[in-house]
Amino acid sequence: MGAPGQDIVGIRAAALAEWFEANVAGARGPLAFDQIAGGHSNLTYRVTDAVGNVFVLRRPPTGPLLPSAHDMAREHRIISGVGRSGVPVPEALGLCTDTSVNDQPFYVMRFVPGVVLDDPAKVTASYPPPTRRTIGESVVTTLAVLHAVDPADVGLGDLGKREDYLPRQLRRWRGQWEASKTRELVTMEAVADALEQAVPAQVGSGIVHGDYRLGNMLVDPDGAIAAVLDWELCTLGDVLADVGYLLNNWVQPGEEGPATTGAAMPPTLAGGFATREELVARYEELTGRDCSGIAYYRAFQYWRFAVIMEGVLDRYTKGAMGDAGDTEAFRLQVEACADEALGLIRSWG
Repeated sequence: MGAPGQDIVGIRAAALAEWFEANVAGARGPLAFDQIAGGHSNLTYRVTDAVGNVFVLRRPPTGPLLPSAHDMAREHRIISGVGRSGVPVPEALGLCTDTSVNDQPFYVMRFVPGVVLDDPAKVTASYPPPTRRTIGESVVTTLAVLHAVDPADVGLGDLGKREDYLPRQLRRWRGQWEASKTRELVTMEAVADALEQAVPAQVGSGIVHGDYRLGNMLVDPDGAIAAVLDWELCTLGDVLADVGYLLNNWVQPGEEGPATTGAAMPPTLAGGFATREELVARYEELTGRDCSGIAYYRAFQYWRFAVIMEGVLDRYTKGAMGDAGDTEAFRLQVEACADEALGLIRSWG
């Protein structure tokens, strides 16, 4: 952790202390900042003030940014709205769009205690197998609660267009691929073409988190989800996209694939969690939704994640992420995701 009042990458401590004292109730400078590891997009910091209060600050990465990406005001609005539902999220405490304070817009949340399960070792050290079953149940229940929220009821009815989610997403992420790709990868183009040709009919709409996995949650000591984090990819549309993404990240012991190609191993490899089939059955029971076509959503999410990771790779190679990253691991993961998506597409072709 940086010393009180000390600047670190992405942080102008003195200006931020002045802003905190004026805008966050109870905050007192000087402030100490500690960048929280694990994120590859927006930068997240734990902030401790002079009287022991703890907050969380989110800001965009340093360096050049893609148009429309890293919108702090939008992310702040989302967690403020979702916070009025039954979905656990950190309380939003303030938003700053004045770039003279810290070079980029940022927002501040209340700190929520809990464990981020981002690798198998942390699971093993923190929770016995019976509690891991509870964690899985809480993950699915929380997702079902989110997908039952009417966006208009929490002030998010105009967050985005509700219908034609998949065609919109395919256009968006294809554009992101063209803007950030570091090399040509024909598999990515082949998958995008196949996904566009097989778009399923959308049944209903709701709030789509966009990055719903254990690594973006805080878990309390009893195995309940204390908070869902990282809402930057949230939008409105086909909620089954969240289910497909969750399943891709819910890797079972002994499996190999894109999730085991990256630098970090999926936490569920520790064992003791529900199976994918059990997650889907529980989600269908809670929501009444039909998940028989979930393979399409899994292929889409592998492809979309490949686009995201290529963007991360691009930012790391340009020095915009504040520290060094394993660029070869990102490159291999992009290729593995594209291959897995193509395999799923061939399975239904």
